[in-house]
Amino acid sequence: MTSFKEKFTFFVLMFFSMVVEVLSRGNPFVPPNVTPLTERFPHLSLNRGFSELFGGSNIRAVNSGSSVTLILDKSSGSGIVSQQKYHYGFFSAAIKLPAGYSAGVVVAFYMSNADHFPHTHDEIDFELLGHEKRKEWVLQTNIYGNGSVSTGREERFRLWFDPTEQYHHYSIIWNEHHVVFMVDDIPVREVLHNKVISSVYPSKPMSVYATIWDGSQWATQGGKYPVDYKYSPFAASLGEMIMDGCIKSKKMKPALQCSKAGLSSLDPIEGEEFVKLSKQQIMGMQWARKRFMSYSYCKDAARYKVLPPECNV
Repeated sequence: MTSFKEKFTFFVLMFFSMVVEVLSRGNPFVPPNVTPLTERFPHLSLNRGFSELFGGSNIRAVNSGSSVTLILDKSSGSGIVSQQKYHYGFFSAAIKLPAGYSAGVVVAFYMSNADHFPHTHDEIDFELLGHEKRKEWVLQTNIYGNGSVSTGREERFRLWFDPTEQYHHYSIIWNEHHVVFMVDDIPVREVLHNKVISSVYPSKPMSVYATIWDGSQWATQGGKYPVDYKYSPFAASLGEMIMDGCIKSKKMKPALQCSKAGLSSLDPIEGEEFVKLSKQQIMGMQWARKRFMSYSYCKDAARYKVLPPECNV
């Protein structure tokens, strides 16, 4: 008969082997270390960097304007827009999302020039989509160029954290080399600027926007769950806002506004570190896409009988 000591030793060994196996695989919810690019740029206050877009009293400055709360209620959503337009740059905001039931709610941090080019506009989108279950916000990314809105280039991700508990950084690198979407400095998507996608690559100066609004018709499971205003107001908090890059000048010709003569440390967004992802960043992106990407337009054969050409590269 097996003694108690032998049984105890067996279970201890089994438990230890299971722990070793889990550690060897890596915890899927612990992100890899990457270069913290968000620490390299100064933060802008609401008054210094942004103007009201819509919503009036639903835009509330906090901490002397160093952060802002955007509110959606029955009366209106709300939004802010950058005071400048940019040819390229690094753009980021730390965002804390509404807690609780949030179906149909959309919180967006994005770039666009639809106000100046309504038929040929460019756009780079972060859209955070509410959910009927408490912690299941969905991150959607999208990109348009020259009015290519008939081809949606969406990719969606689950998040590896609860975005309602604390602030998390959502960042965009946009230059002539690529567009990179990052969450807490980890790249989740890269769109390379090459011949295949050149005609629909964002190329005209854009403004930066942050908004919260009612996306009942499509945001949560294709519109199955609309906004329920008995849970309002819905409040998204934004801080540590960064807009650093080539500002469009009204006085200078576009070709003279921003030097692109070479990889210069004086212009970090066009500098060597921003031309391509590092090995560390590529590993981070592979980790995020393998574990958390739930949809890519490049894998949607039902939607596209012929996939967009960049999907075949």
